[in-house]
Amino acid sequence: MSSAASIAVTPNRDHDTENFPTASLLLARPARAQVMAFYRFVRTADDIADSADLPAAEKLARLDAMERSLEDPTIPLNRLGVGTAEARLMLSAFRQDATCARYEDWAALEDYCRRSADPVGRMLLRLHGDGENREANAAADGLCTALQVLNHLQDLVPDRDGLDRIYLPRSWMSLAGGEAAFFDPANAARRREVLDAALDRVEEQLDRAAALPRLLRARRLAWQSTVTIALARRLLARLRAADPVLGRVALTKPDFARAFAAAPLLGPRDAPIVASRVSRAGSSFARGMAALKGERRRALWAVYAFCRAVDDIADGAMPEAEKRRFLADWRRKLERPDCVLSRELAWARKAYGVPLEECEAMIAGMETDSADRLRLQTEADLDLYCRRVAGSVGAMSVRIFGAPEAEGFGLDLGHTFQLTNILRDVDEDAARERVYIPLDLLAAEGIPDGPAEGIIRHPRFAAICARLGERAQAGFTRAEQDIRQYSPVALRPAAVMAWGYRRLLDRLVARGWEGARPRPRLTKGEKLRMAWMALGR
Repeated sequence: MSSAASIAVTPNRDHDTENFPTASLLLARPARAQVMAFYRFVRTADDIADSADLPAAEKLARLDAMERSLEDPTIPLNRLGVGTAEARLMLSAFRQDATCARYEDWAALEDYCRRSADPVGRMLLRLHGDGENREANAAADGLCTALQVLNHLQDLVPDRDGLDRIYLPRSWMSLAGGEAAFFDPANAARRREVLDAALDRVEEQLDRAAALPRLLRARRLAWQSTVTIALARRLLARLRAADPVLGRVALTKPDFARAFAAAPLLGPRDAPIVASRVSRAGSSFARGMAALKGERRRALWAVYAFCRAVDDIADGAMPEAEKRRFLADWRRKLERPDCVLSRELAWARKAYGVPLEECEAMIAGMETDSADRLRLQTEADLDLYCRRVAGSVGAMSVRIFGAPEAEGFGLDLGHTFQLTNILRDVDEDAARERVYIPLDLLAAEGIPDGPAEGIIRHPRFAAICARLGERAQAGFTRAEQDIRQYSPVALRPAAVMAWGYRRLLDRLVARGWEGARPRPRLTKGEKLRMAWMALGR
């Protein structure tokens, strides 16, 4: 096929049918004409790659012809001064679509998005005078990758049925039982876990993009990016609430109306996004945070959101290697903040002297949790694990409370909290093949290592839990005594949390450690009591 013929085909879709605005009326007319020339070229190429009627060889031939056409000065891309660098990169992704039907891991999917989606944002920035703005380009890359993955998740079924193509990596689907099991309508619970883990990755990309509207020179492009981010977050929420395998999940006209109406506001800043994230989590930790006001509360929310983010990675339904890669990304974020959560955490660290080492300790603890099969060898290993995942929170928190001198108290209370968590979550952790009771304690009771379920059902396992329960009770008793050495106002959040955790431990002890172990919960009255305590009552 000739170059001219390959690009003369009318695209199967127009920009108005896309999920997200491409050349909306928010853009100035000259820029909109340039963007539409780019859109029509890459849409035609995408339609070739997605054709169900063309064999792979013919798709590649037509895409090659389209690339040759980029040398023609008369095509709209060149005539309107759009440039061709981004189009060439996208053509490489469309060639991949012609031959690649499955992806092995998230890195492979990200590489595809780097070529199939990110060039769109970079083209828009270049046309609007921000081509050399590194921070804006990085934010735009995050947005474009997020949009692409959202589309992939939204179109899981039509892509598989119509093109025999699945972008969600095989290694992720294997955690739901493999490809066939993942798409089995009856396998909703296991599929939901994988989808939520993938959506967490999308949300992190949108957090990278959040600053984009305020980084741009062109007001109209800033408005369009604000709309796009808002719509992406709305589709993300819809995909969390509904199963795209069971039915189409899509944006609605009211979604678009609200997004366009709010465009001049340029979207929420980092602190409100983090506050919303904390509220969505619904953790009992939030009741302790309610005792703080103003900037201290903002800082504690940042710490909590960071801890929750890395914990979600460790607990997510994704391969161990992926978890470790994403946690390594967070180590880099501590040094070079690039998203909503890492920027807020950096602010909190600077404002209240939160040590970098405590953040790194939390990540190290989550790296332990990332193992497909978790065992701790000794009691010293258990103490180190508690120090990392809970002591770090205590050390960070007391500084934000305004009582850095209470670091030892925070470390000890954090250790006690974590012992309580471990005892509360024995069955849930075993289902993940996690056993936090050290092997030396198990061996002392004659319990051999083996499948987690067998360990926690052993007749002598309850005796170990009872001893650890006594240790936790002693920890709470110490905390009640030690807290008197410090400002009761400053440590009120710790007192609120300790009160709630002590109630949970008392229920665990009263329930016993043998037989069925229903998870204890605070009553509505107790939650109200904690809220009242947080007010200083």
